[in-house]
Formats: sequence, C-alpha cells, structure tokens
Amino acid sequence: MLLLMLLALLWGGSPAQDLGFSLQVQRVVTVQEGLCVRVPCTLSYPPLGWTEDTPALGYWFLAGTDSSVGRPVATNDQNRAVRTVPQDRFQLVGDPQNRNCSLLIREALVEDSALYFFRVERGRYVQYSFMKNQFYLQVTALTQQPDVYAPEILEPGHQVTLICVFNWTFEDCPAPTFSWLGAAVSAPEPRPTSSYFSVLTLTPRPQDHGTHLTCRVDFSRKGVSTERTIRLNVAHAPKDLVISVSRANTSALEPPAHSPHLEAEKGQFLRLLCAADSQPPATLSWALEDRVLSRSHPQGSGTLELVLPGVKPGNSGCYTCRAENRLGSQSRTLDLSVQYAPENLRVMTLHANRTVLENLGNGTSLPVLEGQSLRLLCVTHSNPPARLSWVLGGQTLSPSQPTDPGILELPQIEMEHEGDLTCQAQNPLGSQHVSLHLSVVYKGLVSKAFTNGTFLGIGIMTLLFLCLLLVMKTLKKKQTQAGTPPRPRATRRSTILDYINVFPNPGPLAQNRKATPSSPSQAPPPGAHSLEFKKNQKELHVVAHTCPGPKSFTQASESENNQEELHYATLHFLGLRPWETQEPKDTYSEYTNIKFH
Repeated sequence: MLLLMLLALLWGGSPAQDLGFSLQVQRVVTVQEGLCVRVPCTLSYPPLGWTEDTPALGYWFLAGTDSSVGRPVATNDQNRAVRTVPQDRFQLVGDPQNRNCSLLIREALVEDSALYFFRVERGRYVQYSFMKNQFYLQVTALTQQPDVYAPEILEPGHQVTLICVFNWTFEDCPAPTFSWLGAAVSAPEPRPTSSYFSVLTLTPRPQDHGTHLTCRVDFSRKGVSTERTIRLNVAHAPKDLVISVSRANTSALEPPAHSPHLEAEKGQFLRLLCAADSQPPATLSWALEDRVLSRSHPQGSGTLELVLPGVKPGNSGCYTCRAENRLGSQSRTLDLSVQYAPENLRVMTLHANRTVLENLGNGTSLPVLEGQSLRLLCVTHSNPPARLSWVLGGQTLSPSQPTDPGILELPQIEMEHEGDLTCQAQNPLGSQHVSLHLSVVYKGLVSKAFTNGTFLGIGIMTLLFLCLLLVMKTLKKKQTQAGTPPRPRATRRSTILDYINVFPNPGPLAQNRKATPSSPSQAPPPGAHSLEFKKNQKELHVVAHTCPGPKSFTQASESENNQEELHYATLHFLGLRPWETQEPKDTYSEYTNIKFH
C-alpha cells in the first residue's frame, strides 16, 4: 500500500485518480412527484486486491451520512439495511462488478430531494466513496397527465372504444394503475396494470352528452395520481338556444332575458347574439317575420349575431333565431318594439264621416261659415301611442269621442270659435303640435254679397243684350243702304219653293214690259219631274241656294212657246232629296237675277 502511494506521488497526480478510481453521473436529476426515474451511472476502480470471483458491493448514501456506520438508501449488500420506506423505492439496478452503478428511484417524494454519493467495495484495497462525484435529486410537483383518445362526436346507441395512455419514459419503472370515472361508465373499476395504457368500451346515450369522463392514473402507494377529464360529445338536435342582447357597440352582452319582448329607442345601437348547443354544429339563421336576414356557416362556432346600428320604427317586429342540423331544429323569438316621440303630426277635415285627404299644415288658415258644422281629425305616428288633445284660444277642449280624442267635432260654428286651434300629441319620449287659424265668416255678409252679386249679374246681361240688338240693327241698315237684299239661308229641311221672280236679260221684245204673275201650275206627275227638268235644263238656269228640283210640265211647255213672256214660275218639291250641286254643262243663261219672296 505504501508503495502504491509513493508511486502515485511520483506520478504527480491525486491518489484516487492515480490509483484509477472514477465515476460518471448526471449532476442534477429531476423527477415529478410520484413518478419513477432512472439515474445512469458508471465507475472504474483499479484491479488491485481482488479477483474475478470477488463480489463487488455498491452503496448509495444520502450526503452527510457516515458510510461506515450509516444506512444507505440503496445497496446490493444483503447484509446491510436501507433507510428508505418502503425499501424498494430506491434500487441499485447496476452491477458494480461490471462497473455500473445506475440507480432506480420509484414513487419519488418531495422529501427525497437531496445530494447523493456512491461507495464501492471489492476486496481489501477497493473500498472507496466518491464524495466528489455526487448528484442532486430534484423532485417537483406532478403535472404530467395521461392522454385520452376518443371520437370527436359519439353517435347515440353505437358502441365506441376510448383509449387512455400515459407516456412512460423508462422500462424499469412499474406500470401504473388506470381507472375510468364518469356518468357514462357503469361503475369505476381498475384496469390491468401490465401496460401503460387502458381501453374502455361503452355505448353512449343521448343523456350522456355533455357529461365528463375521467381517466385516472395511480403511481404511489401514498395516493399520488394524475388524471385527465374529457367532455363527451354525443350527437343530438339543437337545444338550449338562447338570445343575448347588447345595447352598446362593445363585446359585453346582457344576460339572456326570459321575456320574449325587447324595447329600444329610435336610433339606439343593438346587437343580438344567438347561440345553441348541438352536435354536429347547427346552422343558425336570423329572420324578421318571414324574411331571412342572415345565416351562419354549417361548420361555424354555434353562434350568430345580428347588428342593428341605429334602430328605426321599421325595425320593429318579431325576430326569430333558428338552429338546425340533421337531427332536428330549435327556434326562439324576440319581439322588438322601437319607441319614438310623436312625429308626422297632421290634421285632416271630415265631412259626413268621409275623410278628405287634405292635410292642414301648421299655420294654415281655415275659413268656416257661421252656423256650419266642423269635424277635424288629428293623426300622428308614435310609440308608445301619444295622447292627443285640442286647444282653442288657450283652453283645452273636451274630446268629442273619449275613445278617440284625435277627433274634434263642432256641431255649430259660432263667432267665439274664431282663433288659433291647436292639436297636441305627447308621449314619454316627446311631444309635437300643429296650429290652425279658425276664421269664422259671418253668415249675413255672405247673403248680402250673394244678393248684390245676383243684381249685378242681371244688369250686366241686360246691357249685353241691348248692345247685341244695336249691332244687329246697324248691320241691317248698312245692307239696306247698299241695295243688297239679305241672303237667304239654305236649309235642307225646305220642302217647297213658293215663288221665284225671274228677270230676263234686256232684249228687243221684253226690255220695257212689266212682269205679270202667272197662275201656279198644277203639279206634274211624280215620274215626269226628272225627265222634264233634264229636257229644259238648257233653256232655264235657276240660281238658288236651295236644293235643285225638277220643273213642272206646264212650265216646260210655256217656256218652249214664249220664253220672253214668262214672269213667274212655281216649283213644287214633293220630298227631301240629297244635297247635290251640279254644274250645268251649258254655261249660257238669259237670266241673271232671281229674287225669292
């Protein structure tokens, strides 16, 4: 021994290093409470004082323990007692004879956190404690949880398999104990501990939706365990549909109201949020009456909002949120009432229960005859309904119909009714009024004006008639002075031409002779009229403004015997003939003037 020490000093090294003692171990080892950890360790010692058959003994001591008399935490020496309880929590799993000093720690406890060192003994020379090669064990709180694998959606009545796995790092560590807890499990029962996972088979029910299922893993005999809980999603129709309301442009929502009625003032901001629980996720929609306003995506988040930035009276109505999936549907309604002050106030007149669509604006003057009845209707738009009243000359009038105060009836207008007439509309949100000026017309003034007007009209008509007579007389006088007889008016209703005065052209035989009337001739037979007229058409040309007619047979004979001795001729028209003017082919005529008597 002394020789070896001297050789070591001569080599210039420390005694342990020079003699071949070394140990490699991790400086800090961390483990969660209740779990298991393996601490790898290797060592070397000189081949002095032992043979291959000599056993090697190893000891792990808590730092500060006297290795000669103290109890180790783990050893392979069967004759040496250990200090850990239970005794198998710390195990020397390495064989020092093969230069292995690995340590296994089970069910680690927080109080196990400390420094530890290793000692080796083999033969008489190799008896060495590695005080400079210690490691620190750090035990932390248990945070690791098992992993549970389950289908995202469970179909009711269909069997399903779930798996719980705990990721174990070291094979030397014992398998934990698994158990399942939850309403879907008939009774909690431990599962086999031969592996690091557990399998659960169950048949979900509709009422299992939303319930919790827990996989628990037990490691320590002191009750150290870890677990993971999942929520079962069993397919079902939409349920628990709620509508939340926000009255400001923020994310804050009022709690859902149990009443289906909602009141909001005109111009207010509203945000309606609809949410429903369903598996698979339901399609949500908002509708006003029977008109769909918005719709969500089928794979949406299960909520749908409807924003009304400034509500108007037209937004009032019944809003319906509907949630629907392949298993069913559910809906909820909300009746929105938009409140506002009176507006669009107007007054209309009524006659015999008939509304005259004539709006009387503010400041309109309404003339009414004294003694006449007056009926006015005052209407407005407001919510809540406005209270209507009539004021005349600062005095409130009693309503004609208590059930409808907007109607004002004045059975007989009197002079004291003249003045400003005002209709007022008021509700809790505001008021509005329309004023009219009621002008009463005195009945006597109207009668006097009517009488004066009648006389004036008669005088004017008389004056116009006299003027007309004077003008006609003047025109007639001018025609007489000019020697032009008045021109007879042709009429198709004439049936007979009494006399025709024929003045022959001046000639050698008849220039100074006086015309004597001849007897009227007898009427020829009806069938001879047109024939005789055509026969003598060249000898007599009648210039007249009446319908042309045939000459009698007597006139035709006298004309052939003595044309110049004919002074009078009579034409008889036995009936009406169509108005027809024909120009004679022979333009020669011996007569120029024809007078009608």
